[in-house]
Amino acid sequence: MSTKPSVLFVCVHNAGRSQMAAGFLSALAGDAIEVRSAGSAPGNAVNPAAVEAMAEVGIDISDQTPKILTTDAVEASDVVITMGCGDTCPIFPGKSYRDWVLEDPAGKGVDAVRPIRDQIKTRIEGLITELLTDTADTENRV
Repeated sequence: MSTKPSVLFVCVHNAGRSQMAAGFLSALAGDAIEVRSAGSAPGNAVNPAAVEAMAEVGIDISDQTPKILTTDAVEASDVVITMGCGDTCPIFPGKSYRDWVLEDPAGKGVDAVRPIRDQIKTRIEGLITELLTDTADTENRV
């Protein structure tokens, strides 16, 4: 049985905030945390300003595509982090839900996306510390 935590990031279009969050978590946690992202009404492509802002910090999300939020994705995740999608995320017992209030980068240039990117990075760093500490604590219990 795997003790690897799994995180699902959800926003409306799965084109900006959730893609940046997934990119940071994948880059900073490596394979220690399973990462998913989805949107309640996915866009056609990842926001170019988000791609550019992430590239500036050495993370390439240009190959990502917006994905539809599914019940399966929620069921397979330990932590579900919403970013402005309201009540569209299905709720399952035993899951940890968090709502990160972040400005939507849709329609904004890279100058406006950078501060959003930086806020996401800070939250991701805290999330990694929390999840990997929880996992280590669980593995050390006999």
